[in-house]
Amino acid sequence: MKNQIFLLLSLLGWHLTLAQPPGRARKVVFIIADGIPADVLEKANTPTIKKLIASGTYLRAHVGGAKGTYTQTPTISAPGYNDLLTGTWGYKHNVWDNAIKAPNYHYPTIFRLLKDARPASKIAIFSTWRDNRTKLVGEGLPAAGNLRFDYQADGYELDTVAFPHDKQSLYTHAIDDKVVAEAAACLREHGPDLSWIYLEHTDDMGHRHGDSEEQRRAVGYVDAQVGRIWATLRERMKTQPEDWLLVLTTDHGRDAQTGRNHGGQSDRERTTWLVLNDKNVNTYARRAPVAIVDVLPTIASFMQLPLPPATQRELDGVPLIGPVSLVAPHVAAASDSLRITWTALASQPENVKVWATKTNNFKTGGTDDYELLGTLPLARQRLALSRAAYPAAFYKIVLEGAHNTVNTWLMPAGPPPPGGTD
Repeated sequence: MKNQIFLLLSLLGWHLTLAQPPGRARKVVFIIADGIPADVLEKANTPTIKKLIASGTYLRAHVGGAKGTYTQTPTISAPGYNDLLTGTWGYKHNVWDNAIKAPNYHYPTIFRLLKDARPASKIAIFSTWRDNRTKLVGEGLPAAGNLRFDYQADGYELDTVAFPHDKQSLYTHAIDDKVVAEAAACLREHGPDLSWIYLEHTDDMGHRHGDSEEQRRAVGYVDAQVGRIWATLRERMKTQPEDWLLVLTTDHGRDAQTGRNHGGQSDRERTTWLVLNDKNVNTYARRAPVAIVDVLPTIASFMQLPLPPATQRELDGVPLIGPVSLVAPHVAAASDSLRITWTALASQPENVKVWATKTNNFKTGGTDDYELLGTLPLARQRLALSRAAYPAAFYKIVLEGAHNTVNTWLMPAGPPPPGGTD
């Protein structure tokens, strides 16, 4: 009798399992369209992007770190890409220009974090600049975890027969179109879990022509290219059990005088933007401007990707979707005290754990030993401590809420070295 009951229950459970729809996979495509200032995008004729914004979210954002602080990062392309890929500013990832001389791979990219957590996940890159794959992500390099893309389409800029380099840089538009065609075909057929599409032509037109009709036309090209990708994702969501997050952004603005240059810390060079196909952004996202480093934790939140605690303690970004506890950490030191502050955003009462370490071993692949300075109500938004009880010239302060973790550093007096402290 017991065996019969067990069999009936087993069959019932099997039947219920079959009757329930399978879980929908969560997948992401992020697109970087190079060098488009926020004011240019906002005025441009971009019907596809405007439709995305109408059903999703548009956010003013910034690059360049916190101006005048140890996090300040040049408003240059490769540093901007790596800000997004690692969720950290230049003082951590150590990419300061397009030469990409010595990226610090101890700060993992979102691709590596995904593959480490879910080795079966498929990753893809479609890029008008091969260095994005070979140098920034560091494909195949032991220091970068021997990561390999499952799908790739790049390096076309090196093929001067198929894409002859003309003086007006129109060839980069042809390459961008090729990259988008490859991306759309791969997404349609294979649906990788995480994909990066990089488009260059808008930056080339900015450098050559500044604020101009040529630049506006290039932004129109991007709109059409985004349309091809978005149409592919919409079709997959109709035919496959998948939900897709599309993130569209840029890596820097341009100078206010001509629109040709970038790299500095002027407002227009720092001011960028983010477009998400998701309307359900959180309280932090609506406290504009957000930052390019927020993209990595946003992707992780959408994909429900667990991040190692050591990585969470280093991220300079905050997720734009899902619940968030706190933002804006700050530490100030007097001769005898430490004053730590933050902004609480949680909708329900919760506590925050305040941690500190005097070392930066993470930078070289080591482990930092954090000491718990206190656990207190998040809503208090401040903590004062005697510095005599915790003497040091350098601190990494980590604030751990129920939903996110943020960090701030107290640097020694004097200008910080380019790559942060040892």
